Parts: sequence; structure tokens; C-alpha cells
Amino acid sequence: MNPLRRLPAHVLNGIAVAAGIGLIQLLIGATAGLHAAQLALSGAVCASLADTPNTTARTWQRVAAAGALALMSATMVAWLKPHPLALGVAVSAIAFVAMMTMSWGARAGAVSFAPILALVFSMAVPAEAGPPWLLAGWSGAGALCYLLWAVVSSTVLQRRYRTLALVETLRATAQLLRARASLLTATTAGPRLDSAGDVPMREWIRGEAELAERLQSARDFVFEHSRGARSRMHTAVLLRLIELRDVLLASRLDLDLLGRDEAGRWVLREVAAALGRIGDALDAAATALRDGSEPAPLTPGQFDFREVFANAPVAAHDPRARLLPAITDRLRNLGADVLRIHAVLHGDEEPSPLTPEQLRRFVAAEGWPLKALRAQLSMQSPVLRHAVRAALALGSAYYLALALPWASHPHWLVLSVAVVLRGNLEQTLSRRNARVMGTMLGCAVVLGLAPVHAPALLSLVFLVAVGTAHSFVLQRYWVTATAATVMALLQSHMVDPAGGFAIAERVADTLIGAALAWAFSYVLPSWERRSLPRAVERVMKELSDYASFALSARPDDAVEQRLARRRAYDALSALAITLQRSTAEPESVRVPLKDVASLLDHGQRLMAHLSMVRLMLTRRGGELERDEARTALGAAQAALLACLRLGEGAATQADGAVAAFADPDAEVDTTDPEELARLPEQPPAHDVLPWLMRRLGVLVRDARSVRDAALKAAAVA
Repeated sequence: MNPLRRLPAHVLNGIAVAAGIGLIQLLIGATAGLHAAQLALSGAVCASLADTPNTTARTWQRVAAAGALALMSATMVAWLKPHPLALGVAVSAIAFVAMMTMSWGARAGAVSFAPILALVFSMAVPAEAGPPWLLAGWSGAGALCYLLWAVVSSTVLQRRYRTLALVETLRATAQLLRARASLLTATTAGPRLDSAGDVPMREWIRGEAELAERLQSARDFVFEHSRGARSRMHTAVLLRLIELRDVLLASRLDLDLLGRDEAGRWVLREVAAALGRIGDALDAAATALRDGSEPAPLTPGQFDFREVFANAPVAAHDPRARLLPAITDRLRNLGADVLRIHAVLHGDEEPSPLTPEQLRRFVAAEGWPLKALRAQLSMQSPVLRHAVRAALALGSAYYLALALPWASHPHWLVLSVAVVLRGNLEQTLSRRNARVMGTMLGCAVVLGLAPVHAPALLSLVFLVAVGTAHSFVLQRYWVTATAATVMALLQSHMVDPAGGFAIAERVADTLIGAALAWAFSYVLPSWERRSLPRAVERVMKELSDYASFALSARPDDAVEQRLARRRAYDALSALAITLQRSTAEPESVRVPLKDVASLLDHGQRLMAHLSMVRLMLTRRGGELERDEARTALGAAQAALLACLRLGEGAATQADGAVAAFADPDAEVDTTDPEELARLPEQPPAHDVLPWLMRRLGVLVRDARSVRDAALKAAAVA
């Protein structure tokens, strides 16, 4: 088997970036000389920051934007370099403009650092290297050459990127299944099974956020390209994974009713084992897809799960026995989705429920509208506050560097602050530690290279460092910091060999820069509590929108329903990120962790209820064509929408709606015998209507819990 097939997308991308940089160095070096090649490399490396695994159109836009900003930065620094005090003002201005590009969201992350790196590279060029227009010209030439390379390499790698995006989604789904299994096996007497404060539940929430990111990345690749048999296969697998996520979310429901005695723990262990087997099958599918082979065939009996509870130590008269068929059905639905995924990988055709035009509606927006920038022109905006903070921090670092005894390399202190200072304290602290460790390791590598006087070998090491730094920036930042240190020191040395490496000074600059970035994190801070009211409002709105579709017996638009579901998942993921980031902040300004965790927990449960109802309507809709079912769905929808409103007068409407639909004093999914007694006598396979009615009642009561948690979180914020 070709060993390149085993490379993940980020490593393959890093190799492509290093190859492009090396090719540009060779071509310009052969035609214009080594010095011109080194100057052009600065522009090429800056532009390459935005070259990540992506579609060709997105790659072209982002690399072009990064190259243009880098050229602007390099030109400004080249003209102002003879005026050190004025250059400090330019450093602040460049930092401000660079950070304001984050107005366009995460897609601008790599673009925003390009002008900062160009600033650092330009400051490293000695004054006698040539006139400013020459330096800027070669930097622009390098960026343009890399843009051409990025378009070509992205086009060549598109097919592989699409495959690997789907592989990573399969693995993320498998990991989420195992996280759910771990949560079940870790359950003991004490906290409720789904307590968001428990460590296993936090792992589940983290896995949910990762899967959401992987799914969107796969949508961007797969749904953009819908031609040919291979693309249809990718689409079918991805749509199955999206549905499987819904079924997995619903699998959490009612398990609290099993209790904590030996019989309850036995059932939970069996459910966990079944989820583990399903996860293993998805991993096998991912490996086969990655390697271009077919997965080992599965037999329907492996994932039928009809007999999974045949030996359950639950007496026939025990009310929990009525719950086992419902749990069995959920496992069988998960197993059926996995069997279909394997069948598709073996060549079975599966018609898509959506047209290519409909699928493309799920692709993330890529434009760069000016209204996104205008929306951030307020001191309440986290983006503007961070831009001002970064401008002050980098300007201060520059002027401090001029005052230090080793003022010949002020760019290193500026770079140290720039790479550590992030938009929130949690990321800054993480970057601080990784940056210090990476710098130490990188300096040790360069110390070993100091006696080497072979330009070809140093150029090779430089290219390896470029590829490594690019590959691991989102996976293991300490590796990126190590490689970036090697890259920056070698780049400075190759442009100005007389300047030396000055390892001790670079270590000192790194320590000072990390401390400065940490200190400036408290200047105009954007504590997560500031954004909490908007995050809570978004969660409630998206849950309400999805509920409107999920509780409709005949959805008018399947596309709108799927879009509403994705937005609800995204809103909950954003709230989970807010909760995670706030844990690193000072205790006095943290979000109310307990209340936000409760909202997140109940929001996840509500999504699970809605998924269960939607699955009932989709798979058993013919049996629910009754007036009783339609009336109950309408009443539940009205009660749910009332519970999910937070405006004035909403409390009275919500209480009235809940009281009209369900017992307002009833608890949700407890181990109380009365809750077990409410389980229908017949299993879902015999009569699904009583199970739908019970699910709607629990759903409405849980919606009230969502509302209570949202009000508490918003009140404290």
C-alpha cells in the first residue's frame, strides 16, 4: 500500500506547502540570485499561512488575501525602517488591521497572521539589503508565486482532501460513540447519568463540538462536488453519518430510569459494549476509505441487537423490562446506519434525498462582506477589543525591544507576543506554555546546526521546518512552535548571515514576550461572560426553530428542517466552547458554570427528545396518522415554543402551556417508581402512539428546564 495514503490531511498539506516554498526558492534563486530568493521566500511563507486543506476556490481567496496583507505590511516596514520611532507606530497599526480581519470569523484566522509574520520578516532584513521598493517587490513576487502554487496543489489534492475529510468525520463519530460508552460504564450511584459537570460528560460535550467541526468540513468538501459515482458515495456516507449523530444523541434518553442496582448496571454495560462495537465498525470503514479498499464485510446479525438483552437480570414484572425494547430499537437503528455505510463503501448505490443544489445550501459561507466589519465597530465587540489589545501589546513589545541591550533583533520579541496573545485567556495561556517549550526546543535544534556552513543543508532544514510548522498548528502547537523557531532563526540567518543566531537573546525575548502577552490579556479583556447573553439567546432561538420543524408530522421542507437542526447543534457547540474557555478566566468574572452547564445539558437532552420524535415520525409516520397524534404534536409544539421564549410575559405563557399539556410538577427521567409506571405497557414495535405521547410529555417538561436554566444563566451574566 502507498504509505502516502496513511498521511492525514494536515500533514499532506504541510508537505505541499514545503514543496511549494522549495520550488519558489529554486526558481527565483536560479533566475535572480540567492539574495532575491531569500527575500521572495518571506512573501511566499506569509501567503502560505492561509493554504490549509480546503476547496480550490476557498484556497485561492484566502491565500490571495494573506498575500495582499503581507505585501502591505512588508512595504510599510521597508519604508519606515530608517525611522525606528515611526516604525513602532506602524507595528501597532499593522497589528490592529491584522486582528480586525477576524471580523469574518474563523476562516480569517490564518489570514490575520500573515501581515504580522511579514512585519517580522521585513524587520529582520538588514538595512543594506536594498531599497524599500526592491524588498517589497520581491516579497510580492514570492506571494504571487505561492498563490499560483496553492491553486495548482489544491486542485491536484482535492480528491484526496475530500476523502480524508470524510475519514476524519467517521473517526470523530466513532470516538463520540466510545465517549458515550465510557460515560455509561463510568456511571455509579450518585450524580445523574447526564450531569454536565461530570468529567465523562465534559468529554462527551468536547466530542460533540469536534464532530460538529468535522461534519462541517466534510460538508464543505463533499457537497461542493457532487459529480460522479465516487462523489455520490461520499455524499451517501456523509448523510448517513449526520443521521447517525441524531440517533446517537437520542440513545441517551431514559437510561436514568434503569437505576444503579446490579440489573441497571448490567444493561448499561451491554449498551456501552454495543456502542463500542458500532464505533469499531466506523473506524474500520474509515481505515478502508483512507486506504482505498473495501472494509471487511459485516453481516446483518452483527448489528441486529435483537438478543442484546436476552439474558438481562430484569424480572418480567419489573417496569424497566418495558424500557428494554425501546433501547433495543435505538441500538438497531444505529446498527442499521453502520451497515448501510459499509454497504455503500462496498459499492451499493443509495439515492440522495437532496438535490446537489439543496446540498450546497449546507456549505459554509465564504464571502468577505464589509457589513461583517462594520458590525464589529463597537468597543463592546470582542474583535475590536482584541485588535486594540494586540496593537498596544505589539507596539509596547517593539519599543521595549529597542531599550533592551540586544536591540539588534526587536522583531523576535514582537513575534513572541504576536504568537502567544490570543483573543481569550484560555488560548493565550495554552499558547504561552507551548511557545516557551517550543522555543527552547527550536533553539536547541539551531544550536546543533550553528557549526554547519552548508547553505543547501540549511535550506533543506528550513523547508522541513516550514512544512512541520504548517502541519501541526491546530493539532500540536508545541510542535509548530519548535519548527517555527527553527524556521524563523534560519530565515533571519540566511537573509543576514552576519547577524548570527544569538540563541540566548532569542530565549530571553521569548520569555519576555510570553510574559507581555499574558499581561496584555488583562487589557480590555473580552471575558466570556460578555458574550453569554447572546449565546443563550441564540441557543433558545435555534432550539425553537428546530422544534417547529421536528414536531411537524408533515415537514414542508426537509432542507429547512436539516438546516435548522444544524444551526441548533452549532449554537449548543458555541455555548460549550464558551463554558470551556471561561474555566481559565479569573473566578470573579467566570460565567456561572453550574447554570451554563445545566443549560447545555438540558439543551442536549431537548435535542435528543426532538430527534427521537422526528425519527418516530419519519420511520413510523404511517402508524401516527391519527387525530390524537396530530393534536398532541400541535399542543406540544405550542408548549415548547412558549417555554423557549425569554421575553416579557413569556413566563406566564410558558407555565400555562406546560400545565395544559403535561403535569407541571412531574420530574423528568428520574428513577422514581411513578416515572417508571408511566412507561407504556406495549413495546414501540406493537404500538408507537403511547410512546410518542410519553415522549412529548417529557420533552415539554424538559423544555421548561431549558428555560429555567437559560434565565438563571442570563441573570447572572
